[in-house]
Amino acid sequence: MAVYTVGEVSSYIKDTLERDSLLQDAWVSGEVANLARPGSGHSYFTLRDSKATLRCVMFRGSSRGADQLDNGAAVIVHGRVSMYEPRGDLQLIVDIVQPEGVGELQLKLEQLHLKLEQEGLFEPSRKRELPVFPKRIAVVTSPTGAVWHDIQNVISRRYPLVELALAPSPVQGDGAASAIAEAIGAANEAGDVDLIIVARGGGSLEDLWAFNEEAVARAIYASVVPVISAVGHETDYTIADLVADHRAPTPSAAAEMAVPDRAELLSGIVGAAQFLNSNIDGRLSGSKDALRQLDFRLQRGLPDMDALRIRVDDLLRAAASHLHHTVSLNSERLEGLRLRLETLSPNDTLRRGYAIVQTGKDGAVVSDASQVNAGDGLNITLGQGVLEAEVSGVREGE
Repeated sequence: MAVYTVGEVSSYIKDTLERDSLLQDAWVSGEVANLARPGSGHSYFTLRDSKATLRCVMFRGSSRGADQLDNGAAVIVHGRVSMYEPRGDLQLIVDIVQPEGVGELQLKLEQLHLKLEQEGLFEPSRKRELPVFPKRIAVVTSPTGAVWHDIQNVISRRYPLVELALAPSPVQGDGAASAIAEAIGAANEAGDVDLIIVARGGGSLEDLWAFNEEAVARAIYASVVPVISAVGHETDYTIADLVADHRAPTPSAAAEMAVPDRAELLSGIVGAAQFLNSNIDGRLSGSKDALRQLDFRLQRGLPDMDALRIRVDDLLRAAASHLHHTVSLNSERLEGLRLRLETLSPNDTLRRGYAIVQTGKDGAVVSDASQVNAGDGLNITLGQGVLEAEVSGVREGE
């Protein structure tokens, strides 16, 4: 026989409850009692009818309709059944509260809203920016309604460069949801569409119901082209609004959101041109001033060419004078040397009566009588001419 601890039993019960798909997606009606809201902001209450009571907790920030809770109020709530193990309490963790009088459509809307929210279709991080200058916009709406004409008028006034393409579809009644989804898919398949507007005018919940259908929500979610949802009036909200990349309060507002305003563009271009002109003028003026300053500094830094030319002339004249003086002095010195050389020249000595005696056989200069013998031939060079002689005798001595 197996014996289990209290904790094991409690955990088993909790796991069993949380594996039951019916208890994890339950809608329950009843009367609110014992409502308490501590400082945490969570809501604790009991839901009761004539046969039983059920503990409930609604956590702050993760639920919708908490303002509907009041002691004695008849409500319909959605949540999942769980067990608080420390006390062994069975409780319903509530995420949606609606007054008991709401219709079937409203409950279906809340169910789909909860389902798609849990799947991440409303996640803000997946929403895309709109193109700044779209070239082609597809409008999913009825071709016979005023919405198509309103969008055309706004676009033609604000930004006539864009091309509008109607993706016709009924916007209410049987089959409208599937037709809207098909039109969104066709706009994506066209390949040249930059933006899709899904639009219709205002109406009751029943009139707008096609835009609360799961098929439309998933078509918008699957779109590779950014989608603007403009369904109903400003106070109307649909599932399509929550899934779309951007929500516009009205179809006309969607058209304004989709394209820039040409008047604002022209004003911006004119302002930019004025700014550029002013900026260019300022830069040119500043550059001219800078050039003038540089020219002034350059002129101040340049040498005095006139003074330099005069200085060069003075130097040339001084150099010429010095050169002339040097040449004259060197000429005089050269003449003196020439005269001295002439004085020392053998020819000059010979002209004064001296002679050079050389042997006839080898031309050796005779400076000593012992160099020759009687009968030797001699050549005697005079100041003018040469004598050929023969030694008749030799007398030695000083």
